[in-house]
Amino acid sequence: MCGIVGYVGNKQVVPLIIDGLRKLEYRGYDSAGIAVVDEAKNLELRRAEGKLRNLEEAIRLSPLDGNYGIGHTRWATHGRPTEENAHPHRDKSGNVVVVHNGIIENYLTLKERLAEEGHEFNTETDTEVVAHLIGSYIDKEGLSLELAVRKTVAELRGIFALAIISKDEPDTIIAVREGPPVVIGLGDGEFFVASDVPPILVHTRDVFFLGDREIAVLTKDAVRVTDFDGNIVEPQQQRITWDPIMAEKGGFKHFMLKEIYEQPRAVRDTVQGRVSLDTGKVYLDAMDISEEEFRSIASIKIAACGTSWHAGIAGRYMIEALARVPVDVDYASEFRYRDPVLRENDLLIVISQSGETADTIAAMREAKNAGCKVLAICNVQGSMITREADGTILTHAGPEIGVASTKAFTSQMIALYLFAMYLGQLRGEIEEETAKKLAQDLAELPLKIEQLLNEADSIEELTKDLFRVQDFLYLGRGINFPVALEGALKLKEISYIHAEGYPAGEMKHGPNALIDEKLPVVIVNTKENGNAASEIRYEKTHSNIVEVKSRDGIIISVLTEGDTMSSKVSDHVIEVPETSDLLSPVLSIVPLQLLSYHIAVRRGCDVDQPRNLAKSVTVE
Repeated sequence: MCGIVGYVGNKQVVPLIIDGLRKLEYRGYDSAGIAVVDEAKNLELRRAEGKLRNLEEAIRLSPLDGNYGIGHTRWATHGRPTEENAHPHRDKSGNVVVVHNGIIENYLTLKERLAEEGHEFNTETDTEVVAHLIGSYIDKEGLSLELAVRKTVAELRGIFALAIISKDEPDTIIAVREGPPVVIGLGDGEFFVASDVPPILVHTRDVFFLGDREIAVLTKDAVRVTDFDGNIVEPQQQRITWDPIMAEKGGFKHFMLKEIYEQPRAVRDTVQGRVSLDTGKVYLDAMDISEEEFRSIASIKIAACGTSWHAGIAGRYMIEALARVPVDVDYASEFRYRDPVLRENDLLIVISQSGETADTIAAMREAKNAGCKVLAICNVQGSMITREADGTILTHAGPEIGVASTKAFTSQMIALYLFAMYLGQLRGEIEEETAKKLAQDLAELPLKIEQLLNEADSIEELTKDLFRVQDFLYLGRGINFPVALEGALKLKEISYIHAEGYPAGEMKHGPNALIDEKLPVVIVNTKENGNAASEIRYEKTHSNIVEVKSRDGIIISVLTEGDTMSSKVSDHVIEVPETSDLLSPVLSIVPLQLLSYHIAVRRGCDVDQPRNLAKSVTVE
């Protein structure tokens, strides 16, 4: 939800923190701030409403520098996005400052208690209460910063990642995790704290993730980690293999466009080393779920949010078709609130790009408490979900900076396809010749995505007639339905056009009333030639296209190359290469991503940082 960066070492701290915040703006951009301490123990803050460039201007007009410091870019939860509510926040004395990602649920109770003790508050935030509480323990009990922080977090309810500095404890940063991610970077005579990996990669590849209820004390010389009770913790250090250049725009106008064009590589990297073209056999990473446990699965539940939920719906078709196991797909945010029926031989699959999605973590813990095994599909090794799940299929998409997910979506569907193959093979549902054909289809996919991207100019041309409309309808049937959902989500996320994804077969049950000569209707109607079920679905969806045509709707059809039927009744046709039914969403979504992107650009929208959204949703 928010981005935190901290540094202690010998480099110029202000440009380092500002550069780190720039790499975290996808997590929030309502306001930003920085606090640093110089050699004379002067603590200075600069804060600004709005995007990071406003903070940079404030620093240009009133420069500051120091030896260590913390910074923050905010996505507002408590308090309006104003300069006064921007982080960092001070304690009563002004000696301690805090930056925070998360929500303190009991902050009003704490605030009332502190107010009775004489504390005055200047903001609407829950974070200011944390600063005052830490300061009160230092002032009243003469505690060190670490001990004051330890007493403070024992009183907090909610989820929080904190970074804290004090002008009275030189060259020291304290980082705390209870929920949202905290990454510690390990350099030579310098150490970093951040909410995600990209700000750190420029300086070091060696990192570790704090676990829940852990505190890290960073100095120039070392990092020491303890749990909330003071017990020493040995963190699991890892080396990040992402190239820092991967997190830059690389000549593209926006990160989103770059990430759309990275999808062939992301698919290749997710598949690489996991499937044999000679035998069709799938090999998954080592995990604490045995082959026998996979064979004994009675049902599968998938929990995810947003784009990952759409991937889960596509995954349901893949798993049920290839492994013949029943699958239910839930919004992770609703999963535990419906008191789900969970049995020990059920498997929960959780899907999250960041591995830190609060609702998805809650769903995972619900299932584990019921004795279920949990398999994670995630893009970030070492994240909370990967550490707590019984097994993980990593999507090797590399860092995704644009708030609207693109390559993460296609990589998640590839991971689900691999799992469906793996489970189908274990359960004897897939013969070797079929497995070889499935593997071959998968191997051909990156080239077909590249073919689509090479013809992207036609999508941009199409948007000239569409970017002024205010409503879109997206339709799909069967495995094309999640493509319709994701296409609509992409458009509404970045262009602010109202868009709705709908099952094509439900048109007669209400949505037909919306259709007139002003409404663009995007219909996904691909097919796998020679697949009887696919051709039946195609014909049914074709009837929906004719329905829309008879009501004067503007028809934009996503069709398989060489289509001779639906193309004739469509106003605009987007062709995709033929592939198997189960892999068709990976191709069909690419032109819809581009359609949303170019419409948003023509409307002058901020494509990478759409309003009111953040990349990693770490609060419920």
